[in-house]
Amino acid sequence: METLLLPFSPRYIVLTICAVVTALLLSVGLFDHNPKAFDVVLVPLLIFGGLTLLGIRDLMQKGHAVLRNYPISAHMRFLLEEIRPEMRQYFFESEKDGMPFSRDIRAVVYQRAKMQLDKRPFGTQEDVYREGYEWMHHSVAPKVRSDEKFRITIGGPDCTKPYSASVFNISAMSFGALSPNAVRALNAGARKGGFAHDTGEGGFSPYHAENGGDIIWEIGSGYFGCRHLDGRFNPDEFARVAAHDQIKMVELKISQGAKPGHGGVLPAAKVSEEISKIRGVAMGEDCISPATHRAFSTPIEMMQFVGNMRKLAGGKPAGFKMCIGHPWEFLAICKAMRETGIYPDFIVIDGNEGGTGAAPLEFMDHLGMPMREGVNFAHNALVGINARDRIRIGASGKIATAFDMARAMSIGADWCNSARGFMFALGCIQSLSCHTDRCPTGVTSQDPSRNRALYVPHKIDRVYNYHHATLHALAELIAATGLEHPQELRPIHFSQRTSTTEVCSFARLYPALRPGELLDGTSDRRYVDAWAMARADSFQPVS
Repeated sequence: METLLLPFSPRYIVLTICAVVTALLLSVGLFDHNPKAFDVVLVPLLIFGGLTLLGIRDLMQKGHAVLRNYPISAHMRFLLEEIRPEMRQYFFESEKDGMPFSRDIRAVVYQRAKMQLDKRPFGTQEDVYREGYEWMHHSVAPKVRSDEKFRITIGGPDCTKPYSASVFNISAMSFGALSPNAVRALNAGARKGGFAHDTGEGGFSPYHAENGGDIIWEIGSGYFGCRHLDGRFNPDEFARVAAHDQIKMVELKISQGAKPGHGGVLPAAKVSEEISKIRGVAMGEDCISPATHRAFSTPIEMMQFVGNMRKLAGGKPAGFKMCIGHPWEFLAICKAMRETGIYPDFIVIDGNEGGTGAAPLEFMDHLGMPMREGVNFAHNALVGINARDRIRIGASGKIATAFDMARAMSIGADWCNSARGFMFALGCIQSLSCHTDRCPTGVTSQDPSRNRALYVPHKIDRVYNYHHATLHALAELIAATGLEHPQELRPIHFSQRTSTTEVCSFARLYPALRPGELLDGTSDRRYVDAWAMARADSFQPVS
């Protein structure tokens, strides 16, 4: 039986009150000299005694993290969930209502993680005539749904240890931002399902290594886990960690969708002694990732750094992640690839709509290129320099469903990463308290009395189930479209309503460049000026 060593907390106040009242009523009934005293207290004794037993059961059960952290009181949440079909307008806000993610999407993830029925009656709940509505075309000659798990090989000509990756993986979320139990569950779920787990820039922790799931090791501007004491990159330490068999790819983080150009912050309240040791930073201070890298300052130096990462990692795939900002900067990186002859094995494009990390409002809402525009821009740029066939593109930014994946892959992505989707699978309820260390489900808290609520064995299955069910749904979509693999998806397979009476194909919304078009000279207005401004020796534009 589980041993509970829980400090008193306001979270347990309802249980405490019920237990105290139960004890008082019981003492009155047993020890009062009035023979009718027990009859008087019997009903309230049964009520408060029952609530006390319920609270104890809540603390001990392992299926619901919220109940483990908020015994008795959390049942109100589940009661409201039961009546939500009748209160849909109140509980199911859309993505435009200020919530970071649609509650309807969150419900779908929960259902898939729990292997519950996710079918719904009475047709679409979307307004199919609203501007911006999008759909996927089906075929009158659909294929039989494939049982293939949809994998791609990542690794260009300079990579000696290519990685066979799932097309759906866990996006970058650091230990420190996530709790130990959350990292354990994600990684064990990844191992069970045969997909990859990105560490985020917080380092390759013992919790990532504990269960043996495939790892994408992300290195940010703080070089956590491979830095000197003064914060400089330490190549020897990088090589030592990258040699771990569990690490399949190494990823340089240039920027992230939540706060591009801002750097990262782990609040001092969450910098425990353990995190301090893993990251190599001081306790009691905010853990800062600088906005810029110290190891390089030009596109050419950046490519040299990526090439060095691949060499230090023993030939494993090396690439970088970024949210695109100035178009000429990405094109400057492309020019640096050609000038140095060093090409990354992969590029992950993060959109400004993505990101599970806390950020200033202006950064979250108005800085950086959205994911779809970013993916398509990067895809076309690589086609335009004849490098697309050697570089894989990953997409990250509010991807949670098979439709999200198919849409991103139709305009240039080879695979997709999800952060929020897997957080929902762990039990995240979007309390928006990640940065306070008071997460009600234990997903993001470093407080042992809170993160104990996340029971790892159950969450492993939910992470696995969510991945499995989403790929199953993707396979059904691909088959309905008359295709056999998501790599066959093209913009022509999707349409968007641009007004109440007009429809536009993605092929028109996202026009393609010809192979080598940037080298030959393009007239495409999206690229012509930016290409002329880009220079391999500087991120500053040609004046």
